[in-house]
Formats: sequence, structure tokens, C-alpha cells
Amino acid sequence: MKPIPSALESRTDHFDHVRDHVQQFQFTLGGNWDYTQGCFDRALDEEHKVWLRLPFEVTRGRLEGAETSNPGTLIMMGTPFVLKHIYNEGLDSEAVPRTYGALIDQFQDPVDKDASVEDHWVTQAKELLREVEQGLV
Repeated sequence: MKPIPSALESRTDHFDHVRDHVQQFQFTLGGNWDYTQGCFDRALDEEHKVWLRLPFEVTRGRLEGAETSNPGTLIMMGTPFVLKHIYNEGLDSEAVPRTYGALIDQFQDPVDKDASVEDHWVTQAKELLREVEQGLV
């Protein structure tokens, strides 16, 4: 994981405004959000192993999701960072049945959830981040 200093850090804004802006750059609300925090994520590679992540905390209101309106929900942006996941390719031969969610969790855990990030990905992330910042700061 490589943090990237940004003008977005500690910026407070309405969730819906930030979401609408970053969606123009193909960011989505990451799947591990909850009512009080989350991240906007964008893959930097075609394999979806290298990501630029824009974390945030909810400072007022409650986050109900990316597809719903969140009027009055304010967020404070954290420090953006680039991360890389190295995955096993293919299905997990030791798949486990689950009661909730998918019937079978057939995908393998990443080999390395926080792999080393090459400099060219950091450079690409910084360039994209500067474009995103222009419309928000």
C-alpha cells in the first residue's frame, strides 16, 4: 500500500456530491462500506489487481449506499492510497458452503492482500488523483 498526499485529505463534503463527481472517473463505492465509513475505488489495471482507493468517514448522517440518495450525509476524506492484491487464479478446490451470501464461496483468498506496488502504478494514480481533485477542491 502506498499513501498519496492529496488536497482531498480532511476535506468535508456531501457524500452525494463526491460520489457523483468521482463516478465520472469510474470510481465506485467499495464493497466494504458501512454506515460510518467507506472508500471510493478504481482499478488501475485490466486484471483488477491494482486499485486507487479514496477512503472517507461519515461525519454527519448515515450512509445508505451508492445507488440511493444520501441527503445531508457529510463525509470527511482520508488519505488516498494505491494497493495491489495478488490473487490465485481459478476456483478454490476447497470451497466452503455458506449459510448467508453465496451458496458456495468458490474464490480463493488473495495470495498477498498488500503486495508491493510498482512506481508506474503510483505515478498513474497520482495523475488520476490530480484530475479528481480539480473538480472537488
